[in-house]
Amino acid sequence: MNSTLVTTPFGARSTAAEVIEGIDLTGRRAIVTGGASGIGVETARALASAGADVTLAARDPKAGARVAADIAEDTVNPNIRYAHIDLADPASVTDFVTAWNGPLHILVANAGIMAPPETRTPRGWELQFATNHLGHFALVTGLHDALAAAGNARVVVVSSVGHLNSDIDFDDIHFTHRLYDPWTAYGQSKTANILFTVEAARRWATDAITVNALNPGRITATNLARHIGDIASAPASFDPTSTDVSWKTVEQGAATSVLLAASPLVRAVTGTYFEDCNQAVPHQPGIRRGVAAYALDPRHASRLWHASRDMITAAEHVE
Repeated sequence: MNSTLVTTPFGARSTAAEVIEGIDLTGRRAIVTGGASGIGVETARALASAGADVTLAARDPKAGARVAADIAEDTVNPNIRYAHIDLADPASVTDFVTAWNGPLHILVANAGIMAPPETRTPRGWELQFATNHLGHFALVTGLHDALAAAGNARVVVVSSVGHLNSDIDFDDIHFTHRLYDPWTAYGQSKTANILFTVEAARRWATDAITVNALNPGRITATNLARHIGDIASAPASFDPTSTDVSWKTVEQGAATSVLLAASPLVRAVTGTYFEDCNQAVPHQPGIRRGVAAYALDPRHASRLWHASRDMITAAEHVE
């Protein structure tokens, strides 16, 4: 991480609309995963309002088509569409990548799930790691050539303050031997999101592709929390009552994603973790903010890249 933190005029209360104001994205193509709900909708709406050609990548065709139509009407931008993807299914990700034609200027890896009961994919992968990290890993690496062809492309990965709950357990990523804990699993997947950006930024620096991660803040009025019921019943490690975390509206929650996806203020920034529209400070014990040192460890990032590639390659060979 840079010795001097990147700062902007925006903060925790800034909205996506405020961040995108005055920016022209005409002619630029964007993908927002999870673009049919929560902060994904507002991220897509902001990009569309600036003239971008936006694809909402999500699992639910009805919701995706409805949201795409609503955004197109609201922004008077006809270049908004839905495309199906199930990030937990490697075949679905492959189909999406194969169907993509031409350059890609912005990819916002926004979709995610949080704290479901123990669930495994048909390949035995723990569902949160499979969805939040492996699906996005396969998608972004699969679209590398499209990003490189665009010139000055940006990849934005939505992580979480929840990454503070867990590093990567490389000996048992999928909870094969250890007791499953939904919050540990969630934290591990969110740490993986950050580590992915660290390694991708290193690998793709000469391709003029920037790759950054972010904490959007805590937004309870989204589908992300659908598995956990009353958030106050979450375990102590989650600390749902913490005042250190920025509680936000959906419009405010999308602001940091939009900043990293489109703002000229962060044009050359890469391999960095943001929160509240500014580069995050190093995490301090007892404070529910900042970025953990293990999430920026280049050795962990390289190891995770190789492990993820091996898992995806093995899955492709099964298909």
